[in-house]
Amino acid sequence: MKAALFSEFGGADVLRIADVAVPEPAPGWVRLRVGAAALNHLDVWVRRGLPIEITMPHIGGSDIAGTVEALGEGVTGITVGARVVVDPSVSCGVCEWCVRGDQPLCVSYRILGEHLQGGFAEYVTVPERNLFIIPDDYSFENAAAVPLPFLTAWRAIVGRAALRAGESVLITGGSGGVSTAAIQIAKFLGARVHAVTSSRWVERVRALGADVVYNRDDGDWSKALALETAQRGVDVIIDSIGAAAWPQNLRSLAKGGRLVVYGGTAGPKVEIDVRALFWKQTSIMGSTMSSHAEFVAVMRHVFAGNLQPVVDSVLPLDRIREAHERLEAGDVFGKIVLVP
Repeated sequence: MKAALFSEFGGADVLRIADVAVPEPAPGWVRLRVGAAALNHLDVWVRRGLPIEITMPHIGGSDIAGTVEALGEGVTGITVGARVVVDPSVSCGVCEWCVRGDQPLCVSYRILGEHLQGGFAEYVTVPERNLFIIPDDYSFENAAAVPLPFLTAWRAIVGRAALRAGESVLITGGSGGVSTAAIQIAKFLGARVHAVTSSRWVERVRALGADVVYNRDDGDWSKALALETAQRGVDVIIDSIGAAAWPQNLRSLAKGGRLVVYGGTAGPKVEIDVRALFWKQTSIMGSTMSSHAEFVAVMRHVFAGNLQPVVDSVLPLDRIREAHERLEAGDVFGKIVLVP
């Protein structure tokens, strides 16, 4: 089969298209013919060399939609020919966290396309329990643009921050896949949404539903937020930036506010003045991916039309270098989707 892969860490130039063996599904797994697979920043970080063990050559791609083509031993809940989207989280199913239904805390937690071979290929194998049926009138390209960004955003907003109707939320990095999902989820829940993005994306972020959009190119957006909220701040901040946004985030939290961090694209190490924490009685929480129950909830909302994936562009798989380069350059609004 044709696959986009790399055999060493490095820049986008390490990516290549190669012929590799078609994978056989293990017991409890199925083989999919990939209809579409979407790119995430995670794919860039893995290619650069995250401190994790992976098998080389490595095939990225966590967000996958396609058609069931073969069944592994013991698979009974799905049939060949089913159109499906995939939950990227792979967990053991038996540890204390899995028994609780909190799969992202599994002691052997893995992600398709990161720790395991992913969907940037003509075929991929995935666990049967990770599948969700796609309606006949829903495209593979749109379905593939959903999982990782919407799952990450849903868990951060609903599972961790417990955002309530009438509260206010700030979402940083407003043009990214997770952020475009977070804006929609927060509006769906009835919150007032503030977002930060670069000047070129301000109007598109506003069109997604953000009530107030701050142009980060204008400088310290926390000053504009303070004016907008009459010095109160916001109840919740959903952040993927990390170090570069940390001082503004802490200044922008209201008393009793919650800061949820799911990434650190602009630096992972931060400094905290603990007086700001205990005086305003704020909470800082980490979040990543989602449970399978959250995956099911998200897909139901998407297929009901409550949430819409944002697709920047659809490219053939052999243009994967271009896709990586555009994502690294920040020249993307929403998701790049690749089609084998």
